[in-house]
Amino acid sequence: MLYAALTNKLDKWLWIGYGLFVIEGIVLLLFKFFCPLTIIARKYSDSTKHNFDIYIPNWLAKYNKLTYTSILVVIVIITIYQLLK
Repeated sequence: MLYAALTNKLDKWLWIGYGLFVIEGIVLLLFKFFCPLTIIARKYSDSTKHNFDIYIPNWLAKYNKLTYTSILVVIVIITIYQLLK
């Protein structure tokens, strides 16, 4: 999505990406900002680490939503700029 916004390639794939982010946001709202798969995985693990169910560093897993939401905000700003240009 970032590449598409930067290169002004605002095609259907960019808008599909935005749609998937909206769907993900709705799912997170329904499950009080927890991934439903994480909720299920917690039942089978005693680990209290943020990255117990995904293979990324713990520091990234802890700030996963903040990191990727920040990237999405940058993409939205660039997309708006490209549309207005």
